[in-house]
Amino acid sequence: MPLETRTARLTILIDPRKKAVFERLCAEDDATPSQVVRRLIRGYIEEKQGRPWRPEAEALPSRRARAPKPPPR
Repeated sequence: MPLETRTARLTILIDPRKKAVFERLCAEDDATPSQVVRRLIRGYIEEKQGRPWRPEAEALPSRRARAPKPPPR
């Protein structure tokens, strides 16, 4: 699987006790919480879309492809 080259921040709120258990379990698996969350998100996307995740197939629109900004007044 190709590595993704760009990242975006996702901030979540979670019960502190759940966070502590999650971090402990991640450490037991020698994985960071970020790695595990990325894996969970990828699995969720694949489950919902019914196909393997391919970042190149889900490219974000380029800045030029977005709607133009209105001219300044």
